[in-house]
Amino acid sequence: MLNIFRDLGENLTLFTERWVPDSWVICMMLTALAIVLCIFGAGAGVEETILAWGQGNWKLLTLAMQFTIAMVAAHAVVASRPVYRMFDWLASLPDPNKPVQALLVAGIFSLITGYLNWAVCLISCALFAPFLLKRNPNTDVRVLIAALYIGIGTVWHGGLSGSAPLILATPNNPLLNPTDMAPVVDRIYPVTETLFNPYNLIIISVIGAVGLAAVCMLHPRKNVRTLSAEQIEAMMPTPPDVDPPPTTPAQHIDHFRGWVWLAVLLLVYPLGHSIAKNGFGTSWTINAYNISFLVLALVLHGRPLSFLRACRAGVDSAWGIIVQFPFYAGIFGLLQFTNLGKWLGGLFSDLATTETYPFVVYVYSGFMNLFVPSAGSKWMIEAPFLIPAGETLDVSVVTITLAYAYGDSLTNLIQPFFAIPILAVTRLRFGDVVGYTFMVGTAVFAVTSVAMFLLPSNL
Repeated sequence: MLNIFRDLGENLTLFTERWVPDSWVICMMLTALAIVLCIFGAGAGVEETILAWGQGNWKLLTLAMQFTIAMVAAHAVVASRPVYRMFDWLASLPDPNKPVQALLVAGIFSLITGYLNWAVCLISCALFAPFLLKRNPNTDVRVLIAALYIGIGTVWHGGLSGSAPLILATPNNPLLNPTDMAPVVDRIYPVTETLFNPYNLIIISVIGAVGLAAVCMLHPRKNVRTLSAEQIEAMMPTPPDVDPPPTTPAQHIDHFRGWVWLAVLLLVYPLGHSIAKNGFGTSWTINAYNISFLVLALVLHGRPLSFLRACRAGVDSAWGIIVQFPFYAGIFGLLQFTNLGKWLGGLFSDLATTETYPFVVYVYSGFMNLFVPSAGSKWMIEAPFLIPAGETLDVSVVTITLAYAYGDSLTNLIQPFFAIPILAVTRLRFGDVVGYTFMVGTAVFAVTSVAMFLLPSNL
């Protein structure tokens, strides 16, 4: 059975390497599919569909900039000497002659960071990859990337940064106090009822373990794809050079550490004030995460020019986000400004019963994630019809939210958008790795599907 699973992963990857196009092309293929569904399924006119896509085109600019800053700030942190040494130490733990050990370290690292924060997972795993490849040159690069990818595909939305549960826990959130429709929920749902619900903790522990076991079983015995030492060295972040002593007034000003500490103060104080006033749960957002990493990068580098050089290098890892986000936002517009989202939701909910509704939400959420890989934005589109439909079947808001979260995580494993950071660092194509991530996703789907039928409808 193990050999069959391993061989299937290898053969599927050979197929995807040949047939799966670039991630931006996949985005446009999904756009074309969404347009077809809009016109021939949801009944929208051609002009209405095109205008809806254009209306959404720039709707996610704030989120795109948050993603970009997250990439740049995290890269600056990793390019500092202390984190560089920590990553190098972690990468040295596996036996170089036992590739599965490298996969185990990569997978555990991904699961831990994924539980803590989705952006931390994406960025730190992308930047950890070259260290692991350098220390473990016999490890298949495609399976290693799959191992570093499992956190975002298994535990993240049930973890501390899960978008849907955090929205429900936020006072005056748009589902509780919408501006143009009736409230979707009638109260705040604290994270103690969702993210820290015993069922959630058990389920994400199980699917995380399944994902880790699956990826460790996939390492090929033959046809192992490795990178040359030159290729690995080209993708390695380099610790900052020591600046020569300043000789001109401008250089003395540039080297003044006070600029760093002024920036730290201006970033930290408002965040600390918000946490003290409103509480950590409300204040901890992607913006707070970005502030934390900017501050950490500033402190670790210590001098302005070293920090700026590291940030400039980090922009290279974020280019795919900058280019692709407007196109995914166009699909977001199709879901928001036409009847497409409600039509798709109706197809699923019409087939559901009280016992099957969690599984239906799980599958629907995963399917929709292929079109809009922004969990928070997608939840704002889907919750207004998923929650009322569930309530008519006596399925609780908490059960619906958790089922949504697991489905949203699952298809990240085959969604090219979230692979952008690690592919940008490793210079691979999405088709090179999606065969292996698909196999991991298949194992996770089988286990989670069973869990959805065991999930109580009235959590």
